[in-house]
Amino acid sequence: MKPKRTSVASASGAEAIPVRVVLVTLDSHVSSAFQRAEQQLHRDMPGLTLSVHAAADWDTSPSCAQRCCDDISQADIVVVTMLFMEPHIQAVLPALEARRDHCDAMVCCMSAGEVMRLTRMGRFNMGSEPTGAAALLKRLRGKSKPGGGANNGAQQLKMLKRLPRILKFIPGTAQDVRAYFLTLQYWLAGSQVNLEGMVRLLVHRYASGPRQALRQLPAPQAPVDYPELGVYHPAIRQRIAADLQALPSTDKPVGTVGLIVMRAYALAGNTAHYDAVIEALEAKGLRVIPVFASGLDARPAIDAFFLDKGVSQVDAVVSLTGFSLVGGPAYNDTDAAQVALTQLDVPYIAVQALEFQSLGTWQQSNLGLTPIEATMMVSIPELDGATGPMVFGGRSDGEVGGGRGGQGDMQPHSERVDCLASRVGALVQLRRRSKAERKVAVVLFNFPPNAGSTGTAAHLGVWESLWNTLNAMAAEGYTVTLPESMAALQDAVLKGNALRYGVDANVCASISVDDHVRSETWLEEIEAQWGPAPGRHLTDGRSLFVLGVELGNVLVAVQPSMGYEGDPMRLLFEGGHAPTHAFSAFYRYLRDTWAADAVLHFGTHGALEFMPGKQVGLSAQCWPDRLIGHLPNIYLYASNNPSEGLIAKRRSAATLVSYLTPSVAQADLYRGLTELRDSIDLWRTRDVAMAEQQSRDLVTLIHSQAVDVDLIDIPEPWPLAQAEQAIQTLRDQLDEIEQSLIPYGLHVVGKTPPTAERDDLLRSVARASDGVELNDNWLTALNEGADVAQLLRRSDAPAANDPEALVHTLHRSHHHLGEDHELPALMRALDARYIAPVAGGDVLKNPDILPTGRNIHGFDPFRLPSRFAVEEGTRQAQQLLARHQADAQQQPSAVALVLWGTDNLKSEGVAIAQALALMGARPHLDSYGRVSGAELLSLEELGRPRVDVVMTLSGIFRDLLPMQTRLLADAAWLAANAEHESASDNPIRANALHYQATHGCDFETAALRVFSNAEGAYGSNVNMLIDSSAWEDESELAETFTRRKGHAYGRHGAVDSQTELLTNLLGRVDLAYQNLDSVELGVTTVDHYFDTLGGISRAIGRERPDSDVPVYIADHTGGNERIRTLAEQVTLETRTRVLNPKWYESMLDHGYEGVRAIETHVTNTMGWSATTGQVAPWVYQQLSDTFILDAAMRKRLAALNPTAAAKVVNRLLEAQERQYWDPDEACLDALRSAGEDLEDWIEGVSGEAVA
Repeated sequence: MKPKRTSVASASGAEAIPVRVVLVTLDSHVSSAFQRAEQQLHRDMPGLTLSVHAAADWDTSPSCAQRCCDDISQADIVVVTMLFMEPHIQAVLPALEARRDHCDAMVCCMSAGEVMRLTRMGRFNMGSEPTGAAALLKRLRGKSKPGGGANNGAQQLKMLKRLPRILKFIPGTAQDVRAYFLTLQYWLAGSQVNLEGMVRLLVHRYASGPRQALRQLPAPQAPVDYPELGVYHPAIRQRIAADLQALPSTDKPVGTVGLIVMRAYALAGNTAHYDAVIEALEAKGLRVIPVFASGLDARPAIDAFFLDKGVSQVDAVVSLTGFSLVGGPAYNDTDAAQVALTQLDVPYIAVQALEFQSLGTWQQSNLGLTPIEATMMVSIPELDGATGPMVFGGRSDGEVGGGRGGQGDMQPHSERVDCLASRVGALVQLRRRSKAERKVAVVLFNFPPNAGSTGTAAHLGVWESLWNTLNAMAAEGYTVTLPESMAALQDAVLKGNALRYGVDANVCASISVDDHVRSETWLEEIEAQWGPAPGRHLTDGRSLFVLGVELGNVLVAVQPSMGYEGDPMRLLFEGGHAPTHAFSAFYRYLRDTWAADAVLHFGTHGALEFMPGKQVGLSAQCWPDRLIGHLPNIYLYASNNPSEGLIAKRRSAATLVSYLTPSVAQADLYRGLTELRDSIDLWRTRDVAMAEQQSRDLVTLIHSQAVDVDLIDIPEPWPLAQAEQAIQTLRDQLDEIEQSLIPYGLHVVGKTPPTAERDDLLRSVARASDGVELNDNWLTALNEGADVAQLLRRSDAPAANDPEALVHTLHRSHHHLGEDHELPALMRALDARYIAPVAGGDVLKNPDILPTGRNIHGFDPFRLPSRFAVEEGTRQAQQLLARHQADAQQQPSAVALVLWGTDNLKSEGVAIAQALALMGARPHLDSYGRVSGAELLSLEELGRPRVDVVMTLSGIFRDLLPMQTRLLADAAWLAANAEHESASDNPIRANALHYQATHGCDFETAALRVFSNAEGAYGSNVNMLIDSSAWEDESELAETFTRRKGHAYGRHGAVDSQTELLTNLLGRVDLAYQNLDSVELGVTTVDHYFDTLGGISRAIGRERPDSDVPVYIADHTGGNERIRTLAEQVTLETRTRVLNPKWYESMLDHGYEGVRAIETHVTNTMGWSATTGQVAPWVYQQLSDTFILDAAMRKRLAALNPTAAAKVVNRLLEAQERQYWDPDEACLDALRSAGEDLEDWIEGVSGEAVA
């Protein structure tokens, strides 16, 4: 008869023996299982105290970390697992180190090296050199092969099971090594019974001192073995099974969805959030296949259950794990993941269950996901090609905390789960519906309204691209009623009945006020912002208008404006806002009335994703989520703009399809510049014996020509003795103009660049990457089909540092540029297929963005800034200091810097590294090589004083790079706390102490240096004021900037309005600057530059009206880097772009959009006048002469886009009224007359644009 198990206490009659076991792990998924295990363990160990601590709680609740340390200090047995993040490690490492030699055993596994080394179990000590069995273990384990596929993990798990059997009969240390791996087996199969067994094993073997009697307890059972690979379902008796047939059947499913769940959660019984998703999907009529794999590689489960003979058996895959597909939270193998997902070729959606905060905290947060959640659960899966991030569950508020607090089990968020099921159902429906039946809404943009901008997008020829897309859809079998031509399509949208309704485009539908009031779920919120329905936008008072044209099953629709364009000052005083009646009604019409199967947002970019709400991890209270609803959202997006693309992905559930930016060419010279160069060449090649008078005549000619083109402003020719140097300076200026790179026209989807443009682009790639020039004959060979080997053997092959690498890059790029990948990708996206990911960037610096037609993602935030970026940023910071030293004869003590998300994502964080270098800091790397906070360089290593850096972040930087925001704040804080450094060596500390003393604040506040908008807000609003002309005095621009951008971000993520601090700091800076990283984007191309850098300049000027603080542009767009003053940069761009026939003719080839591009440059130029006063008057004169006072050109612009043409005139007149230039009366009269003619033509009063 088997003896009855008795406790030690009952067997001996002694009191319960106290034993304290502490588990420290990443999350709380085993908390409730451990509590159930503890109840069983108490039968034999009534003195057991078992506490579980989840590091995920420590970010939002520091007291939890302290309770963990307190428990460790009293623990008898400590188990640590899944600690791999530097803040978590540092929070408990001292406590672990202090307790290691005073507890019975410390078991550290599946963690960073510095934690693993603390393992001490009997004679097994990981902190010493491996000997005996431990050394044997190291040899047996072998090495994993990088990218070794699913076999690596399987082999390691197989070895993990074999090792205890191998070591069982080896005496000595081997038994402790065996106990270590048995502990791992228990943990990895962490059911209640196995967790109970793990505690029994450690107590049975290692209980010491007053706990020695506990070793008399029976030895635990071997770990219960569960399937390493299997399916999960609440309807299965044991909840998990190894066979697909164990899943319940679904009658006539409308589709099949594969779910990926965590085996650990299933074994621990912590599955309420999974169960809710399964139930919601099945309620949609979908067959659900929930699968798991042991370890952190989902590919074995995909191969086993989602594929049959290599063919996908699912219509979509949803990952509920919160991690990357291959690798989990500590690392990721995106290449391996992409191979698996490409084979499946279905949408891949990664959604999030909250681990680092409670559902209640998330619900109330403006941020949404915490920085670590956004990085680990969103950014990293995006590298695999994941889309549609969404919170679907988490813990309730009562379940956050360490020790013996609540159970910590996951709960579903019912509304979010229903939304997820609806979105997945819509994707499956899109995939399965026949193309002839699919209804697709194509959304065009119109920003700013009433400016001739309807149907425009960054770098894209929208109308030609749309025409090609509609033709491709028709060829694929979509029901599309095609107009006769592209021009007819454009007229159908832009004209139609637009004049009758007094709007910018054709009215294709109207929504009665009664219907709107009845159907609008959030009417109260909208009316609180915009008044009673129907408001003032796109309405005649009785109905709301939907603009566009219906072409069979394709609706080409125009997105309404945000509404603030005509009244931008409202944004200063409102913490948030709602969309207009028209905007909300527009998306409701697409979703519910027209019943689109998918929406295609056409080009970069619209306003949907910038509507109010959380930054990432949206809720039902967030407007982008409300508006897009369940609609599959496909977004055609510029390949060079990963930051705003990520906003679209995360805030509007978009799948991005990248398009190429325009070809790049050298600017060349034109008209008077060409004539001046010829005269200079004549001077340089003159006969040394030339008579003095002839030399004077030639100098006079060169002087006159230079004056005519506004390169110089001196009244008399130079004396002969000074002429050589002056003429050489002119030649240098001409060289800079001629060799500058400019975008050439607009990109057209469905059209590959012509050979000449492709050659220009490849030349620019070679210059940017290796500083080499490509030979014409070599390019001809490339165009004629020569392979890489043939190209390398040629005598005229490029003489690069690594010729083979460059030639491979050029050959590959040439191949991709010669094929259209974008239209096929759009068709794939509309089929609800997998769109492979790619890092966004500039083709010149990152040709790997080719081919386009892929789903853009950013750089891994854990690696930002990269090692390369740190070196490059340090070098560029030194360039800036050298330029200011040359101009001002001293090093700056404080600078104002603008940081954008896009530039940093494309450059791997070079601008971040610049800021760190100026402060004398660098990123601190953890044991995995990931960025984790900042560390100071010593003054000796720095070799100069620190520089106080006032950093203004774009709202997109703040959203996408929260860890880097903290990194910068941490660097400033460390510098401010360098107590041993003098004021002259450390102005950061000196300025912080001064502000603290004069304003009576705490030192933490005085040391804040990172500023941006309030959470959920974007931009300084200076650009809106300029565009709408809604300002009287430049001081308004300064006030607008500091109000909007005066929110300080601290090293722990806290945000506080600190307008006074920002104003004070700007009053101390010696210069302001921003990097220019894209050829496509000049400072006069987009208004974002003057919106921030210009706003800074105006705010500085308000504080220091008697000082001329320079504004610099650090131009890193090509191989020839320059740091220019803003005046120099605006002048260069004016000459190379807007006044250059090569540029404006390439734009006007695209008609309507080309005129809009010219108007944008003119408006942005005036924006720089308003914010910096650094635009020379001749710029406005030449703009007038080129585009308005030339009657033929004016008529041409008016015929193509009369609204934009009229805006050019009005902007030039406004610049004169604001005294930015002073034309003579004849010029002014001509401008006014031209403006009147254009207005008459727009109104239909006159049939001519020229009087």
